[in-house]
Amino acid sequence: MSQYYEVGDETLWNPSIGASRLFLAHVRLHEDELGMASGLGPMDGDECEIEAGAFREYTEALVVRHLRTGHHVILALSEGFVATVLVLARRAGIEPDALRAEATTAPGQGDGGARERLEALAARLDRAMAR
Repeated sequence: MSQYYEVGDETLWNPSIGASRLFLAHVRLHEDELGMASGLGPMDGDECEIEAGAFREYTEALVVRHLRTGHHVILALSEGFVATVLVLARRAGIEPDALRAEATTAPGQGDGGARERLEALAARLDRAMAR
């Protein structure tokens, strides 16, 4: 059994029910932390419709917060989730401004290697996440 994450008619991800349930729990947690909706609707009949505009804003806020934190435990706890969201965003044609080549992290913020680790993990996950 699996579930589908879709933007319009395009399936972005087709995870197992267990992986999907864990992912959606993280989505809702981070919605609360960020104070904003993710754009991911409810799981309805094994399908979750993603509203691209809200998902773009959510992804941007999530990535910015991830890159700016210097808290090692928060980075460790959130890195896999943020990378998973990044894969979905890119499959939907969304590239966070915070990851563009010209984007910089303010001095004293972040841990210096978060961007590289996030990009590497997202690349590995992209190969592993079924469509």
